Amino acid sequence: MQTQASKLLWNGVFVAILLSLCGLIYLSGEKIDYNWNWQRVVPYIVNNEASSITAPQDGSIVKTAAGKLKLVSDSGQVLVDLAKYENISVYEGDLVFEGDQLAASEHWRIGPLTEGLIVTIKISVWSLFFAILLGLIIGLMRIASNPALHKLAVTYIEIIRGTPLLVQIFIVYFFIGTVFDIERFTAGVIALSVFTAAYVAEIIRSGIQSIPKGQMEAARSLGMNYPQAMINVILPQAFKRTLPPMAGQFINLIKDSSLVSVISITDLTKAGREVVSGSFAPFEVWFTVALLYLVLTSSLSWAIQRLEKRLAASD
Repeated sequence: MQTQASKLLWNGVFVAILLSLCGLIYLSGEKIDYNWNWQRVVPYIVNNEASSITAPQDGSIVKTAAGKLKLVSDSGQVLVDLAKYENISVYEGDLVFEGDQLAASEHWRIGPLTEGLIVTIKISVWSLFFAILLGLIIGLMRIASNPALHKLAVTYIEIIRGTPLLVQIFIVYFFIGTVFDIERFTAGVIALSVFTAAYVAEIIRSGIQSIPKGQMEAARSLGMNYPQAMINVILPQAFKRTLPPMAGQFINLIKDSSLVSVISITDLTKAGREVVSGSFAPFEVWFTVALLYLVLTSSLSWAIQRLEKRLAASD
């Protein structure tokens, strides 16, 4: 009973701390005398504002036998069938010039912030995939008995971890990208993958070395060669041990992806800057951008925790 009461007490302390933080944020907002307009942000996430349907070239409006309107060219070619639109702004017999509005179409569509979020997800997923592959190779080279492979891995790790990611992005895009004609998105994926792989390699190296040497000796005594023992015995055990630090590195990768905006990739951060310039609601936009990043990182953290529990249950 006392344990239950203690849990309730500390849960109450937790709620009180959260409410205090929310109160401090609210008071800070009041102190800076800022008019909060959250409704300005919503259309940049998703909206159903009417979009204009314009004439692709000059023509005239005619009515079909079914009583529907359509835009036809001087040669009789149907340019736009207006039957599927409700808000039509032209009439039968009207002469229409290129660019004139014919109708308005209302439908739900994603805004620039959501489009930036999708780009962030894409670049993070691709970078994560290649970072794991490259990190695994470098990690195995790091513990290899071959001096050349070992020293190459150490050199790679020290250079990548010793230089800022922002500088590496510039080098990949402006130098390597110019030589090999690499587009922005690919350059961003390469830079993030190479940077993250250096940390993944060290995590994998520490995980492998944490496995008792007797595991490798036992696998070799059963007739397995080194690659078979590594794949079937060592790496599965190391994977379980490295999952928590790997999760932290993957979360850092998602946050580090915001730096690719410096090479004009319209990810979530760049989309946020563009929306701020058009909405004049900087605090609302950046709080929304932070929340979207939090959703991504929290989802990844939750998925890895579920995987970790499943692997623990399988032992």
